[in-house]
Amino acid sequence: MAALRTSTSRLLSHSFRSSVAIRSYATVEVKPMRKLGEAMSSTQPPVSEKHTPTIDEPSKSENAKTKTFHIYRWSPERPTEKPKMQSYTLDLTKTGPMVLDALIRIKNEVDPTLTFRRSCREGICGSCAMNIDGVNTLACLCRIPTDTKHESRIYPLPHTYVVKDLVPDLTQFYKQYKSIKPYLQRSTKAEDGREYRQSPSDRKKLDGLYECILCACCSTSCPSYWWNSEQYLGPAVLLQSYRWLADSRDERKGERKAMLDNNMSLYRCHTILNCSRTCPKGLNPGKAITEIKKAMATA
Repeated sequence: MAALRTSTSRLLSHSFRSSVAIRSYATVEVKPMRKLGEAMSSTQPPVSEKHTPTIDEPSKSENAKTKTFHIYRWSPERPTEKPKMQSYTLDLTKTGPMVLDALIRIKNEVDPTLTFRRSCREGICGSCAMNIDGVNTLACLCRIPTDTKHESRIYPLPHTYVVKDLVPDLTQFYKQYKSIKPYLQRSTKAEDGREYRQSPSDRKKLDGLYECILCACCSTSCPSYWWNSEQYLGPAVLLQSYRWLADSRDERKGERKAMLDNNMSLYRCHTILNCSRTCPKGLNPGKAITEIKKAMATA
């Protein structure tokens, strides 16, 4: 798929960033550095499931409704090995309705080495973000297709370094989030000395912004972010930035706009709108980015 194509220049640039790539992952000698970069990035096409054995349902019943899952696997314990697609079969009559239920059952009953993030199981924490059947989404909100002829394919978020299996490294993503100072900034004290009030109409402007859970589904679906993630902030962080620009209580709007006033941080967005289509919370980062551009033009 397009989201998993190799970006040689990006791999090489990240391979030599010792502060992140080498410290956070398995260490190898300098000579095979290129292989390490390939293995750690989900842009490297994995070995096809056709060349790996299938791990079957541990206890099949007579009326089993068997479905196959092809899951991306890579371990830092074997850094020079290429990633691979491992196949698992599960009986859907014994499995919950969501993809996360399938992953948990595989880990608990079939293969304890499978690694992925998860926490709330309610679409609130954003931990289980991954690419399922070509779409960035949350495994806890994604229903398993009941058609057993359809074989599901599960990858980590595209164009990210992989810590292990389905766990992406989001170090750069959270570094960018920190850079926008995502908190209320003001010098004027509250009139009653207790809280900063705002009108219902001003509060309504924050709807569709504060609900972002920072799962990174939108940013990792954005081609502009794939190729410029070092400088372009990406849809998720820009939506969060607009959340504070739209907040009537914040008094640092000029500083926030100045931070975005360059060629890369904001204006790499070309309104492809993958971000808005893939958001598992139904938010619209593309609209938020447009509103920032309008605010910059009319400042």
